[in-house]
Amino acid sequence: MIREAHLSLLVTETPLEMAEQAALLLEAQCAEALRERKRFNLAISGGKTPISLFRLLSSPSWIKRLDWEKTVVYWVDEHCVGPDHPDSNYRVAREELLSNVPVTRYYRMKGEDNPVQAAESYEKLLLEHFGLEEGGIPRFDCVLLGVGDDGHTGSLFPNSSALSESKRLVVDQYIHSLKSSRITMTFPLLNNARCCIFMAEGQAKNHVLSTALNLMSEPVLPAQMLRPISGRLCWIIDEAAHLGE
Repeated sequence: MIREAHLSLLVTETPLEMAEQAALLLEAQCAEALRERKRFNLAISGGKTPISLFRLLSSPSWIKRLDWEKTVVYWVDEHCVGPDHPDSNYRVAREELLSNVPVTRYYRMKGEDNPVQAAESYEKLLLEHFGLEEGGIPRFDCVLLGVGDDGHTGSLFPNSSALSESKRLVVDQYIHSLKSSRITMTFPLLNNARCCIFMAEGQAKNHVLSTALNLMSEPVLPAQMLRPISGRLCWIIDEAAHLGE
């Protein structure tokens, strides 16, 4: 099967400008989704990189630019901790975004539950919300992602068994290098999105980006395996991350 991956790369001078570009993309995807489907299905990730975006979206100049009442928020991945734990992706999003915008529908991964059961429950929730039977693949309007220094995205890490998962939408993962458990969406689900936005900042990402942005070579990093089947792939990085490319 021949697949085409269409890549857009935006390089900004500062992390704030990176957040502004991501916000503009989200605004456009939201408008398109509401126009065509009356609902904007958004999946977000954790980490420090999206915090500047979350703060921008909840600022006075931006808070009304997305229709939050018609937006449904999901999580790409989660640490296996409670919702108030410092490592919780949900906690960060709640404090930096959800508590500050009029969004009423958001569905967190329950990291405090048994990881296997939590992954299964979230997969069932997605199928139910998207009106699909088992075996169906939901199509998010937009997925917001980051990338780690080792090339991981979501909680899909190098050498993980989840990288080759072809049927499950959500799986549990024990990350040996971190000695922690995670819950994460898989590539069949992520690659079915209409738009995937990567955000990366800082010089520590130099060595990863040169590989991750090469769509002509065989994928070796998890972030490089994110190739929407029929959607848009956009990388937004700051100049610090771009140096050395």
